Amino acid sequence: MTGLRELQRQRVHEAISAAAITLFLERGFDEVPVTEIAAAAGVSKPTLFKYFPTKEDLVLHRIADHQGEAARVVRRREPGERPLEALRRHFLDGLARHDPVTGLSDDPEVLAYNRMVFSTPSLAARLFQHMSLDERALAEALAETTDDLTADLVAGQVLAAQRVLARRNVDLLAEGRPLAEVEQEAVRAAERAFSLLSAGA
Repeated sequence: MTGLRELQRQRVHEAISAAAITLFLERGFDEVPVTEIAAAAGVSKPTLFKYFPTKEDLVLHRIADHQGEAARVVRRREPGERPLEALRRHFLDGLARHDPVTGLSDDPEVLAYNRMVFSTPSLAARLFQHMSLDERALAEALAETTDDLTADLVAGQVLAAQRVLARRNVDLLAEGRPLAEVEQEAVRAAERAFSLLSAGA
């Protein structure tokens, strides 16, 4: 019974999210009231807020799925593998998969989603909050093998570099550049970024 209840909860969660993203991409984040999203998803406004405490959560829960990812990569790295090398490998793997979190996806909905997040002040601010939590988690993972100051500095630099790389990929694809061409540049840029990070670590 618990399994059925959880399945139903996931379905409602997805229905609300899909309705919200569709409306936001059609008309803009600030132009769509929460009551309209609830109606489109077939739920009440209080039910919507049980699943998504804020309007921003309706958008950024997709990014929240990656919360703590960098810290997990460091903790699950191969024996003898340096943390920065594990993070580099993980980012390059994401580029190869065209993972939207790397900015390297030419799916029209993903491009529109990224434009919306970066161009809406409240979403950009909330994204920064997510990144701050990620930075703290990564610093804690790095501190298991180095001193606290080094861990804090490296965590900040790594996540800033990944943010810059992802945003650059989004911008290049938004210009209409072919995915294969942008991917080659993205890989070179990532290699350069992690080389700079390694030199400074």
